[in-house]
Amino acid sequence: MKKLFAAVLLTISAAAAVAGPYGSQSVLVVEDDTGKVLIEKNANAIVPIASLTKLMTAMVVLDAKQDMSAPIYIEQVDVDMLKHSTSRVPVGAAISRQDVLQLALMSSDNRAAASLGRTYPGGTPAFKAAVNAKIAALGMTQTKIEEPTGLSPNNKSTASDLVKMAVAASAYPEIARITTDSKDIININGRGVEYHNTNRLVGAKGWDIGLSKTGYTEEAGRCLIMRIKAAGKNATLVLLNAKASSVRVVDALSIRRFMTGDAAPVLARAHPRAEARIMKASMRSRDAKTVKARHRRA
Repeated sequence: MKKLFAAVLLTISAAAAVAGPYGSQSVLVVEDDTGKVLIEKNANAIVPIASLTKLMTAMVVLDAKQDMSAPIYIEQVDVDMLKHSTSRVPVGAAISRQDVLQLALMSSDNRAAASLGRTYPGGTPAFKAAVNAKIAALGMTQTKIEEPTGLSPNNKSTASDLVKMAVAASAYPEIARITTDSKDIININGRGVEYHNTNRLVGAKGWDIGLSKTGYTEEAGRCLIMRIKAAGKNATLVLLNAKASSVRVVDALSIRRFMTGDAAPVLARAHPRAEARIMKASMRSRDAKTVKARHRRA
């Protein structure tokens, strides 16, 4: 792991990379075993990162070694008053910290993420200090994170920095497991409620994903972090500011084709119906799978 992290911290050289016709504003794909940049486009542009922030939130929370079985009470202060995003997590619900983390990472729930920051030992100020310390420890020199959800457009980073964050997050087995769950059932006020992964590629046919996180705000566009395996190669990819979900998915498909040796990328401006057909086939495989056993957490 130390070797891998050292490789990722190498200075990114655009000259060694391919910059194909990708629709996302920033694209970076790094080979995990060597740190070699496979694809690069605007990797050092500082932009809002939306819910990719939640990977940092999760690392800081897990570093604090809190009781994951202890209940967190969702409060009115956890409600998004900035973007007015919706949530299926009701105010007043008591949910275990473990399940709150599941909701924040897998289904990208903003109330869940906000409550994790609020209930950090020492409260919100201590949480922010821990985030800043983690950013510094990871060498993320172009990153600023002000709050735990990613709703603030002031949470900014670069694709280069986010690769470092992805590598670090993947070293946490709990984060890797949660972000690659396609769905789960969470106990909300005594009733089992099914939640799904925001990344439709998780569990889809042909995809071997070791870490995943999506993000979206109006300022950040559609964002995606994944660690994938294709044709025996392991790579970390970051996509920032795609203008539509279909563009983000098509870029990911193009990257996988590149890794498997198919030089012809999927067209970044693929017709929505064509992208829908691709995803429909993949989703049939995904939906055939059962919910991963949650008893492993015990």
